[in-house]
Amino acid sequence: MERLDLRQTLQEEPVDVCGFLHVHEDLVKKVQAAMPEEEELYSLADFFKVFSDSTRIRILYVLLCSETCVCDIAQLLNMTQPAISHQLRILKQMNLVRTRRDGRTVFYSLADDHIASILSQGMEHILE
Repeated sequence: MERLDLRQTLQEEPVDVCGFLHVHEDLVKKVQAAMPEEEELYSLADFFKVFSDSTRIRILYVLLCSETCVCDIAQLLNMTQPAISHQLRILKQMNLVRTRRDGRTVFYSLADDHIASILSQGMEHILE
């Protein structure tokens, strides 16, 4: 599948606009009532920003397959342990991963089934 460059796509796609100004008040009121608070929308945007890094996505896919320690993730992704630890810290702060200690080893896993669903749906969307 060809990789899309968002900037190029945005430059090539014309934007359709209304030919005249007419606000549909009933629609505007309905949407305003359903819109989350600004703070919630900012939190949602921050949540999705975490998915904008390919290293974090790769880590999440590893964890989708199995609970894993930093050493194994580093080996699988051909990266250093400090680099993996840095990304795991971000994922943990955003409640996308959780930890389990077994002796001196810390195992990471996806925080819940929502994360697996988000990854699966995202992949399904780009493969359409």
